[in-house]
Amino acid sequence: MSKITGFLEQPRVKEKYATPSARLKHYKEFVTPLEGVEARKQATRCMDCGIPFCSNGCPVNNIIPDFNNLVYQDDWKAALDSLLSTNNFPEFTGRICPAPCEAACVLNINQDPVGIKSIELAIIERGWQEGWITPQVPAVKTGKKVAVVGSGPAGLAAAQQLARAGHDVTVFEKNDRVGGLLRYGIPDFKMEKSHIDRRVAQMEAEGVTFRTGVLVGEWPLDSKVTNLSKETVSAKQLKKEFDAVLLAGGSEQPRDLPAEGRELGGIHFAMEFLPQQNRVNAGDKLEAQLRADGKNVIVIGGGDTGSDCVGTSNRHGAKSVTQFEVMPQPPEQENKPLVWPYWPLKLRTSSSHEEGAVREFAIATKEFIGKGGKVTGIKTVRIEMKDGKLEEVKGSEQTYEADLVLLAMGFVNPMGSVLEAFGVKKDARGNAQASTDEGGYATNVDGVFAAGDMRRGQSLVVWAIREGRQAARSVDQYLMGSSVLPR
Repeated sequence: MSKITGFLEQPRVKEKYATPSARLKHYKEFVTPLEGVEARKQATRCMDCGIPFCSNGCPVNNIIPDFNNLVYQDDWKAALDSLLSTNNFPEFTGRICPAPCEAACVLNINQDPVGIKSIELAIIERGWQEGWITPQVPAVKTGKKVAVVGSGPAGLAAAQQLARAGHDVTVFEKNDRVGGLLRYGIPDFKMEKSHIDRRVAQMEAEGVTFRTGVLVGEWPLDSKVTNLSKETVSAKQLKKEFDAVLLAGGSEQPRDLPAEGRELGGIHFAMEFLPQQNRVNAGDKLEAQLRADGKNVIVIGGGDTGSDCVGTSNRHGAKSVTQFEVMPQPPEQENKPLVWPYWPLKLRTSSSHEEGAVREFAIATKEFIGKGGKVTGIKTVRIEMKDGKLEEVKGSEQTYEADLVLLAMGFVNPMGSVLEAFGVKKDARGNAQASTDEGGYATNVDGVFAAGDMRRGQSLVVWAIREGRQAARSVDQYLMGSSVLPR
């Protein structure tokens, strides 16, 4: 184990952040990962508590006490091997995962938890710097062909696992670059896209073929979801050309707000706004970019996507940014004896909030108001919880000035047209119907599987990686009769 008394001697140390004034001037990452010595000190805090609740709290079941101890022992190569045995892309999760493992840390019962996410990021960055991360080319090819639809974290994880098992894998992505919502949903200041590019290069060396700008199935003409495809392939064609198909697209259908005045100009979904800035950062020339310069911006939705809109709006130079959340403000400190080791409900302040935003809780939109066809404000009402239900507070009506409204209230389901093209049954929420039992992730259509947001709905990157890995095992088992890929 790590140092026996480490958790008594070492405080939790976080990565260093650039100041808000400095980081608002650009779209690049502003977090400095822990250096080797700092990471080793943080690793000494791991208690090797006997029952690793942290590993259970982690969706990919990272073997956290092991890699903590290996970092403490200064055996970074072995720590990397341990980390990669469960997680294909620690550089993604080390940047954007909310770290449910830390909420489950035993030390978190009455102290600050071990900085597991910081250690994870330090390990993977050391691996890239040392040149330890190289293509793993299979010694034997199976001759089987697999199509993976969607190049987000689920599709990438599955594709890498299947290629390493010896299958010929082709990944289809409707947009012009690989990465799915990692590419066009996550702002560059949270994760620069060079991290995706170097993984794509590794996977191409392992035998994965990427076909970008290719849409699978039909596309709804009225959809607001980003679609940069230049060609189309049918579900029938994929089923004919490939021995198995894995549907791994994101949950991209945004939740709308059908209040009066919704048709006014200046009201947009978050995923109309965020991808455009990422494309500009990548060097694309857009005919017209949706921008927040000098505008009073209201973001409706208090989650991560809303926070990303706040950070991007501030970088544009918005006049003001206000974020609405319909639920009451959570407590600043969770009731640990009540909720540990589960993910707690508590107030979370993101780096984007620190850069400047007014946060309004327990507020609902009643009407969008405008002039000349453009939104100029929002009529709101306060909400309170009564008998387990949200009710309006009489006399609490208020109008907020708004030149740009961004709807960031989550996503309801994947694009149904893809599932319909393959004849895949949907569950009650519009996701692909497929269980996770042994031999799972299979849909009602023979040879067609589903994983990630496509199957479970809107979720975390780390859950997408887990599902992609497990689905790869099921596909491999379907093709070969057995599989040596991890569960």
